[in-house]
Amino acid sequence: MSWKEIKFADFLKERKGLLEPNNTNLFNFKKIDKIDFSKGNLFLTEYSPTKTKQIIVYPNDFIFSGLNIEKGAVTINTTGEQLVVSANYSTCEVDYSVIDMDFFLLFMKSLSFKNLLKENLKKDYGFTRPKHLEQIKFFIPSSLEEQRKLVKLANKNKKIVDEISTEISHQINFAKKLRQQLLQDAVQGKLVMQNENVEPASELLKKIKDEKKKMIAEKKLKKEKELPPIKPEEIPFEIPENWVWCRLGEVVSHIFDGPFGSHLKSSDYKTSGVQVIRLQNLGFMKFKEEKEAFVSIEKYNTIKQHTVYEGDIIIGSFLADGVNCVILPKLNYTAIAKADCFTIRISHLNVIKRFVMFLLSSEPMFNELSKLLRGMTRLRINTTQLKNLPIPLPPLSEQNHIVQKLDELMQSCNELEASIKQSESQNKKLLQQVLREALRKEPVGV
Repeated sequence: MSWKEIKFADFLKERKGLLEPNNTNLFNFKKIDKIDFSKGNLFLTEYSPTKTKQIIVYPNDFIFSGLNIEKGAVTINTTGEQLVVSANYSTCEVDYSVIDMDFFLLFMKSLSFKNLLKENLKKDYGFTRPKHLEQIKFFIPSSLEEQRKLVKLANKNKKIVDEISTEISHQINFAKKLRQQLLQDAVQGKLVMQNENVEPASELLKKIKDEKKKMIAEKKLKKEKELPPIKPEEIPFEIPENWVWCRLGEVVSHIFDGPFGSHLKSSDYKTSGVQVIRLQNLGFMKFKEEKEAFVSIEKYNTIKQHTVYEGDIIIGSFLADGVNCVILPKLNYTAIAKADCFTIRISHLNVIKRFVMFLLSSEPMFNELSKLLRGMTRLRINTTQLKNLPIPLPPLSEQNHIVQKLDELMQSCNELEASIKQSESQNKKLLQQVLREALRKEPVGV
């Protein structure tokens, strides 16, 4: 098979001529909303005006995202229709007498292309345009027939890799479902054997209330409005006889949110000082330490009533991707929580913090919280709703037993997930190996 060297300018010609976003002609076209990174599928919507200028995409044009070309946001318009896309994308006419469409996309998805992009873009443009690609050179089989043969071979091998990828996706979903099933069993009293000889949770609830009254009398807590009793229709599932239903606000010491609106703005953020706990720090029962943001000491002194401490439970108010609830670890800095991160503080020993975190992270509690979502754009819960949330409370010894068992089982889930992710990483390398073999230049005449 013979190969030849070409550059992008040999077969790509940029489409120019941007249209104003309010141009009435644009309403005749469907709009490209985004490009799927992995498969290159186009997501189309009806056109609606934005502030960004638009460009026409003709059938068989090459399209790519200026921000995400190296991540795989590249494709060909195979719809047979003229489309429209924002100027954040680029579209080019392709000379298919030089290069086969499928071979071209194969190359664009390869590590070879990503390496060439890094080598040739000596300056970090941050936004790739056709002019940045024009002089990049690479090798292709000399004839279209030879290119198509390589594509056919690569697709045959890629099909095997895709099947492995599908199986890995099933395993990832299984691991997530396993976690949730364990949490569900735990909060419904089905994970561990029940001990009927221990003090019932109803007595524990009385102790908690007495302890809170004592702390209010000692001015360690502020007196709050008494929460209403739970109605039968609010109870979502059955629990063991020695458990009790109560409201979250009854068993914790304090629930509060962070500074709202002008009290804390993005412009207040600094590179050091007092740390701000944000949604970016909240994973699934895991605190993400790498996402750091700070405010100055001066700013902190105006909002220090929102200070959070090691051992506080932090939960996100937005539930679009599920409940993100963590126990705050020991930090290197004094910290406050942002408005969309609610703090749940437990100042007594009658409720185990990790049990509350497990409880709030479970699917049954997510379902109950989802019923409370409110808002015009981004749906969220508020602190009043969180305080009123009905929760199942086990006896203290049962809380301990559940936490110990879940810690053990979640560690097994972590190990399973790590093994699956390693397989996923190896499969991605295998896919790149398939592409590399297809694009490997052999000596001319072989």
